[in-house]
Amino acid sequence: MGFRLEPGPGSLFKEETMDSISRRSILAGGAAIGAAAGLGVAPARAQAWPARPITMVCPWGAGGGTDQTARIVASILERDLKQPVSVVNRTGGSGVVGHSAIATAAPDGYTIGMITVEITMMHHQGLTDLNPTSYTPLALMNEDPPGVQVPANSPYKTVKELADAIKAAPAGKFKASGTGQGGIWHLALIGWLGAMGLKPDHVAWVPSNGAAPAMQDLAAGGVDIVTCSVPEARAMIDAGKARSLAIMADQRNPQFKDVPTLNEALGIKYSVGAWRGIAAPKGLPADIQARLVAALKSAYESKEFQDFMAARGFGTKFADPAGFASFMANGDKMMADAMKAAGLAKKA
Repeated sequence: MGFRLEPGPGSLFKEETMDSISRRSILAGGAAIGAAAGLGVAPARAQAWPARPITMVCPWGAGGGTDQTARIVASILERDLKQPVSVVNRTGGSGVVGHSAIATAAPDGYTIGMITVEITMMHHQGLTDLNPTSYTPLALMNEDPPGVQVPANSPYKTVKELADAIKAAPAGKFKASGTGQGGIWHLALIGWLGAMGLKPDHVAWVPSNGAAPAMQDLAAGGVDIVTCSVPEARAMIDAGKARSLAIMADQRNPQFKDVPTLNEALGIKYSVGAWRGIAAPKGLPADIQARLVAALKSAYESKEFQDFMAARGFGTKFADPAGFASFMANGDKMMADAMKAAGLAKKA
């Protein structure tokens, strides 16, 4: 149906139909898009990802192993993706705050994060509903076993001397730290205590926002033991403020060849490991996931990343999205069983 623009005296208006106006609008719009393309300006929805800076969330404190790993990955990604990749530390809640920030971000590729082994543990404690399936997995980058660190002025020169003192002491006399309550380094301590025939709370746990603040507390005399990885403790060890007495692994770390395993020092066959990987919010478009996975694999294989990790004694382990998802599913079951045995899992 048409309409009429009523002409006034001397008017040049002519009658037009709605169809003719629509056709003209479409042609004008097409011309505008063509002109924009000619000027090298694309419509917003057609911009290739990434068109702006990317944020990488780290759930643990600055200076720790997770933070260091996140920053080297981010610096390499910047060059590949041609956009700034900024690491933001979102600590608190025994890792819940940072992991939640990753999971609840918009699934547009502009917020990714480094998730850690705690994502297979926190929900079993009732701290969060988040679990490994709450994310789009991108790549597993690292795995490390814990060590047993003491202050440089500790009277215990070997892990056997420390173990004997712990056994002889009343519950709660010794204090340890390394991560949040029920975190991987806490579980490592509990596993070690259990292997020695002691109760999970025989050594009191002091929660921290990561290994770096825990090691600072150790050097200041606030705690007696830190059960983080040896690479995370390296700065304090190199500064002469701490010593590593043992490693909870099947074999020694080549970068710390003087640190014995628990099996060598105590005859205890106990090992556990922390891992770190990159993930995005659930629902990430497949094309953006593929671009990120390719960039992360390239970063992992780079000499820069491998040299960085080796120089700090960090272990390296890669898995693609499918492999990472399977790795986390297996770890989730293992941690559920371990935490139930230790009394840390939320009761049904």
